[in-house]
Amino acid sequence: MAAGLMGDHGRGMAPNQDAHRWFVAAAVAGVAHALPSLYWALGGTALVSTLGGWAADWQRKAPMQVLVLLLVIFAVKLAGAFVPLANERGRLPAPRLWRGLSWAGAGVLVAYGAVNVVAALAALTGVVAAGPTMDTAALVGHAFLWDPLFLVWGLLLATGLWRSRYQKTGGRDRAHLVAAAPSAR
Repeated sequence: MAAGLMGDHGRGMAPNQDAHRWFVAAAVAGVAHALPSLYWALGGTALVSTLGGWAADWQRKAPMQVLVLLLVIFAVKLAGAFVPLANERGRLPAPRLWRGLSWAGAGVLVAYGAVNVVAALAALTGVVAAGPTMDTAALVGHAFLWDPLFLVWGLLLATGLWRSRYQKTGGRDRAHLVAAAPSAR
Protein backbone atom coordinates (compact mmCIF):
# COMPACT_ATOMS: atom_id res chain seq x y z
CA MET A 1 0.00 0.00 0.00
CA ALA A 2 1.34 3.45 -0.83
CA ALA A 3 2.89 5.33 2.07
CA GLY A 4 0.53 8.28 1.56
CA LEU A 5 -2.44 6.03 2.26
CA MET A 6 -1.20 4.86 5.64
CA GLY A 7 -2.28 7.90 7.68
CA ASP A 8 -5.28 6.18 9.31
CA HIS A 9 -3.49 4.26 12.06
CA GLY A 10 -1.82 2.04 9.47
CA ARG A 11 -5.06 0.52 8.14
CA GLY A 12 -4.37 1.61 4.57
CA MET A 13 -7.14 4.21 4.44
CA ALA A 14 -6.66 7.65 2.92
CA PRO A 15 -5.97 10.32 5.53
CA ASN A 16 -8.72 12.83 6.11
CA GLN A 17 -6.96 15.99 4.96
CA ASP A 18 -9.81 18.26 6.04
CA ALA A 19 -9.63 16.96 9.61
CA HIS A 20 -5.82 17.14 9.53
CA ARG A 21 -6.00 20.89 8.82
CA TRP A 22 -8.15 21.37 11.91
CA PHE A 23 -5.70 19.39 14.04
CA VAL A 24 -2.81 21.49 12.72
CA ALA A 25 -4.72 24.71 13.46
CA ALA A 26 -5.46 23.45 16.99
CA ALA A 27 -1.77 22.62 17.48
CA VAL A 28 -0.81 26.14 16.36
CA ALA A 29 -3.27 27.63 18.88
CA GLY A 30 -1.88 25.36 21.60
CA VAL A 31 1.71 26.34 20.85
CA ALA A 32 0.66 30.02 20.80
CA HIS A 33 -0.75 29.51 24.29
CA ALA A 34 2.30 27.55 25.50
CA LEU A 35 5.06 29.91 24.39
CA PRO A 36 4.23 32.74 26.84
CA SER A 37 4.48 30.20 29.68
CA LEU A 38 8.04 29.38 28.59
CA TYR A 39 8.84 33.07 28.17
CA TRP A 40 7.61 33.82 31.70
CA ALA A 41 9.43 30.78 33.09
CA LEU A 42 12.66 32.19 31.69
CA GLY A 43 12.04 35.50 33.48
CA GLY A 44 10.12 37.49 30.90
CA THR A 45 7.64 40.01 32.26
CA ALA A 46 5.72 41.30 29.24
CA LEU A 47 1.97 40.68 29.58
CA VAL A 48 2.33 39.19 33.10
CA SER A 49 -0.05 41.92 34.27
CA THR A 50 -2.75 40.42 32.00
CA LEU A 51 -2.76 37.35 34.25
CA GLY A 52 -3.32 39.34 37.41
CA GLY A 53 -1.22 41.25 39.91
CA TRP A 54 -0.73 38.07 41.91
CA ALA A 55 1.31 36.56 39.05
CA ALA A 56 3.88 39.36 38.98
CA ASP A 57 4.10 39.34 42.78
CA TRP A 58 4.60 35.58 42.87
CA GLN A 59 7.22 35.76 40.12
CA ARG A 60 9.22 38.24 42.25
CA LYS A 61 8.76 36.41 45.58
CA ALA A 62 9.29 32.77 44.53
CA PRO A 63 11.10 32.69 41.18
CA MET A 64 12.17 29.03 41.43
CA GLN A 65 8.64 27.83 42.20
CA VAL A 66 7.30 29.91 39.34
CA LEU A 67 10.01 28.57 37.03
CA VAL A 68 9.12 24.94 37.79
CA LEU A 69 5.36 25.52 37.60
CA LEU A 70 5.56 27.42 34.32
CA LEU A 71 7.82 24.79 32.75
CA VAL A 72 5.26 22.12 33.72
CA ILE A 73 2.46 24.28 32.30
CA PHE A 74 4.48 24.77 29.10
CA ALA A 75 5.02 21.00 28.76
CA VAL A 76 1.34 20.20 29.40
CA LYS A 77 0.22 22.78 26.83
CA LEU A 78 2.68 21.41 24.26
CA ALA A 79 1.41 17.88 24.90
CA GLY A 80 -2.14 19.16 24.54
CA ALA A 81 -1.16 20.77 21.24
CA PHE A 82 0.71 17.85 19.68
CA VAL A 83 -0.77 14.62 21.11
CA PRO A 84 -4.07 14.94 19.19
CA LEU A 85 -2.17 15.69 15.98
CA ALA A 86 0.20 12.75 16.46
CA ASN A 87 -2.71 10.47 17.30
CA GLU A 88 -4.66 11.59 14.23
CA ARG A 89 -1.66 10.64 12.08
CA GLY A 90 -1.48 7.18 13.68
CA ARG A 91 1.76 7.76 15.55
CA LEU A 92 0.64 6.86 19.07
CA PRO A 93 -0.28 3.54 20.67
CA ALA A 94 -3.82 3.13 22.03
CA PRO A 95 -5.42 5.64 19.63
CA ARG A 96 -8.88 5.34 21.20
CA LEU A 97 -7.47 6.32 24.60
CA TRP A 98 -5.73 9.39 23.17
CA ARG A 99 -8.80 10.30 21.14
CA GLY A 100 -10.97 10.12 24.26
CA LEU A 101 -8.48 12.25 26.19
CA SER A 102 -8.42 14.70 23.28
CA TRP A 103 -12.21 14.99 23.40
CA ALA A 104 -12.02 15.62 27.15
CA GLY A 105 -9.31 18.22 26.61
CA ALA A 106 -11.36 19.97 23.92
CA GLY A 107 -14.33 20.09 26.26
CA VAL A 108 -12.27 21.56 29.10
CA LEU A 109 -10.67 24.15 26.80
CA VAL A 110 -14.03 25.24 25.38
CA ALA A 111 -15.79 25.37 28.75
CA TYR A 112 -12.91 27.08 30.58
CA GLY A 113 -12.38 29.60 27.80
CA ALA A 114 -16.06 30.43 27.35
CA VAL A 115 -16.86 30.75 31.06
CA ASN A 116 -13.86 32.97 31.73
CA VAL A 117 -14.44 35.19 28.69
CA VAL A 118 -18.04 35.75 29.76
CA ALA A 119 -17.07 36.34 33.39
CA ALA A 120 -14.32 38.81 32.49
CA LEU A 121 -16.57 40.68 30.07
CA ALA A 122 -19.34 40.79 32.66
CA ALA A 123 -16.96 42.32 35.19
CA LEU A 124 -15.50 44.79 32.69
CA THR A 125 -18.91 45.99 31.53
CA GLY A 126 -20.35 46.23 35.04
CA VAL A 127 -22.93 43.49 34.53
CA VAL A 128 -21.51 41.93 37.70
CA ALA A 129 -19.83 43.93 40.44
CA ALA A 130 -16.11 43.24 40.39
CA GLY A 131 -15.41 44.96 43.68
CA PRO A 132 -13.09 47.78 44.64
CA THR A 133 -9.91 45.81 43.90
CA MET A 134 -10.82 44.99 40.31
CA ASP A 135 -7.69 44.22 38.27
CA THR A 136 -8.58 45.77 34.93
CA ALA A 137 -5.42 44.59 33.14
CA ALA A 138 -6.09 41.01 34.18
CA LEU A 139 -9.75 41.19 33.16
CA VAL A 140 -8.81 42.61 29.76
CA GLY A 141 -6.20 39.85 29.34
CA HIS A 142 -8.73 37.16 30.19
CA ALA A 143 -11.56 38.70 28.15
CA PHE A 144 -9.60 39.42 24.99
CA LEU A 145 -6.44 37.28 24.93
CA TRP A 146 -5.84 34.23 27.12
CA ASP A 147 -9.32 32.80 27.50
CA PRO A 148 -10.45 33.44 23.91
CA LEU A 149 -7.30 31.59 22.85
CA PHE A 150 -8.29 28.65 25.09
CA LEU A 151 -11.76 28.74 23.53
CA VAL A 152 -10.44 28.86 19.95
CA TRP A 153 -7.94 26.07 20.68
CA GLY A 154 -10.74 23.88 22.06
CA LEU A 155 -13.09 24.61 19.17
CA LEU A 156 -10.40 23.85 16.59
CA LEU A 157 -9.54 20.59 18.34
CA ALA A 158 -13.19 19.57 18.67
CA THR A 159 -13.74 20.31 14.99
CA GLY A 160 -10.76 18.16 14.02
CA LEU A 161 -12.01 15.33 16.22
CA TRP A 162 -15.51 15.61 14.80
CA ARG A 163 -14.30 15.75 11.19
CA SER A 164 -12.15 12.64 11.73
CA ARG A 165 -14.76 10.55 13.50
CA TYR A 166 -15.25 6.93 12.53
CA GLN A 167 -18.47 5.23 11.55
CA LYS A 168 -19.38 1.59 11.30
CA THR A 169 -20.54 0.48 7.88
CA GLY A 170 -22.57 -2.50 6.83
CA GLY A 171 -22.90 -3.81 10.38
CA ARG A 172 -19.26 -4.89 10.31
CA ASP A 173 -16.46 -3.74 12.54
CA ARG A 174 -14.65 -2.10 9.66
CA ALA A 175 -14.11 1.58 10.47
CA HIS A 176 -14.08 4.27 7.82
CA LEU A 177 -13.35 7.93 8.13
CA VAL A 178 -16.56 9.85 7.49
CA ALA A 179 -14.86 12.39 5.25
CA ALA A 180 -12.23 10.03 3.73
CA ALA A 181 -11.35 10.29 0.09
CA PRO A 182 -13.80 8.44 -2.20
CA SER A 183 -11.08 6.00 -3.30
CA ALA A 184 -10.82 4.71 0.30
CA ARG A 185 -14.45 3.65 0.50
